[in-house]
Amino acid sequence: MATGASANHRSGRAREAPRRTPLHPRHQALGAHMAEFAGWEMPIRYRGIRAEHAAVRSGAGLFDVSHMGEIEVAGPGATRFCQRLTANDVERLEPLQSQYTLLLNERAGIIDDLLLFRLEPERYLLCVNAARRRVDFEWLASHAGGRVAVRDVSDAHALLALQGPASEGVLGPLTDVHLPGVEAFHFVPGEVGGVRCLVSRTGYTGEDGFELYCAAEDGVRLWDALAGAGGVEPAGLGARDTLRLEKGFALYGREIDETTTPREARLGWVAKPDKGPFIGSDALSRQEPPPRRLVGLEMEEAGIAREGCRVFHGDGDVGRVTSGTLSPTLGKAIALARARGARGPGRRGPGGGPQPADPRPGRPRAFRPIDAPAPLRSRNSQLLKFMMGTSDRSRLEAPLPVGKRALRLRFATLRTNGDDRSGFPIPGS
Repeated sequence: MATGASANHRSGRAREAPRRTPLHPRHQALGAHMAEFAGWEMPIRYRGIRAEHAAVRSGAGLFDVSHMGEIEVAGPGATRFCQRLTANDVERLEPLQSQYTLLLNERAGIIDDLLLFRLEPERYLLCVNAARRRVDFEWLASHAGGRVAVRDVSDAHALLALQGPASEGVLGPLTDVHLPGVEAFHFVPGEVGGVRCLVSRTGYTGEDGFELYCAAEDGVRLWDALAGAGGVEPAGLGARDTLRLEKGFALYGREIDETTTPREARLGWVAKPDKGPFIGSDALSRQEPPPRRLVGLEMEEAGIAREGCRVFHGDGDVGRVTSGTLSPTLGKAIALARARGARGPGRRGPGGGPQPADPRPGRPRAFRPIDAPAPLRSRNSQLLKFMMGTSDRSRLEAPLPVGKRALRLRFATLRTNGDDRSGFPIPGS
């Protein structure tokens, strides 16, 4: 965002005011701390990030995510079109099912990660990242060729996310939908608090939960019904970020972008080459083992690894931190980074792996495996486990002269149940 603002200043153009969601009056009434995100004025926190994070992990939190984009694809060739444009296998879906998928360019770089809903046999709704809404729409429209209708319907919708182990109990009395029958990545039309909605069992927190799509003009009424149900904590984008980072979910613009391939982001499981050709499949088939991969880090000393910090292994600069935070659940500073030469747990590099880095001021702690104090109650998968692949030591340095002291960290690998999947993520920006 800073780059865009600078460019506008140099060109003499006035910076556009951030947009507001239909829920903006409610955020003001609750005294939310607001900030710009992806061109939108969004609530970052209400009572506090830690309290909101804890509410989602133990009860229920309510998020306004109406900044997300929605694109409709419809017509006799819609299934064939989506099969060609997205990496996952659309034909596996029945109506009222959804899937996490990717838009790739010809080099297999990730244009966006998104949710694809099969509304009808030849009608789909794509929920895309706010920052990529225009890019995604133009990409899809440029490939439609008159065979299908591609429409940006984002402004017609409000989107609320009710997340946490108590979400079904909160939502149940408000809706005519039989929630126990709605499985993960399934959705149904129904009423919630008298508002017509699309009720989807999806989320971006690692917890059970629902995402509720309704008409923009009904957004406030839906919010009031959910917030008034009791035991529901309004939650902002700050908690949403710490929740997704604990789970190892990628955020577009941080962990993934158009220079990142699915395998580099540990999203290779999303691409289904057996389904037939799709944009980016040729590049994926030719790709050697990726030179860099997404890894998990746990700080050994006080301090948080921020975006852009350099990661060193031995004497070599092996990558950059993409996201970092203090994990409220683990009580530890954790981060994600793109790093070269990352290996899975139990595998060492040539000659036993990189040598420890030269010590710098600080008090490194003993290495030991890290896990959550208790498993999360999630229908989809477990909390991300930060596990040591080797006993090698690494270090991290900030990209700026400020705070040059190297911080000891643990060089870890993201693993869930022994495979390459970091759970089942959905878009986040």
